[in-house]
Amino acid sequence: MTIRISRRRFLSTAAAAGAGVIAMPYLSRAADRPVITHGVQSGDVGADGGVVWARADRPSQMMVEVATTESFSNARTLPPIAALPESDFTAKMLLENLPSGQDIFYRIRFRDLSHTDIVGEPVVGRFRTAPGDRRDVSFVWGGRPRLGHQPRRWRHVHLRHHAQIQA
Repeated sequence: MTIRISRRRFLSTAAAAGAGVIAMPYLSRAADRPVITHGVQSGDVGADGGVVWARADRPSQMMVEVATTESFSNARTLPPIAALPESDFTAKMLLENLPSGQDIFYRIRFRDLSHTDIVGEPVVGRFRTAPGDRRDVSFVWGGRPRLGHQPRRWRHVHLRHHAQIQA
């Protein structure tokens, strides 16, 4: 069984199919998706929240999900925030009502403002909220002064200590 199609019909059908492909290539091209340029950051962490921020490569909306598990089961999706040229495409969001003393996982991605169907790859971050109760805190500092670049008194302390060790 042979199906006959005229040349005119073949060309018009091919053109219609090609127009559909040409009209939607941005949906599948990764290069057209917003990119997080400097990773994700967190700070100002308290007992019940913290701030997260990120920078995109174009005008977009930052979308954030928050969870208490790395698998993001029962994740909370927050309303998007604009990342515009006025803020150098950076957006920050205050995360509130989080459990104290717990690891918090957040996932950030950006959605293009021009084409809201275009969403970039997510980047995951993590921080720990401060404990709600009082407890001891330890700070550790370490280092060794370099003799050639430290004030005279540090050199004296180091040399005196070195002499005691060799005696």
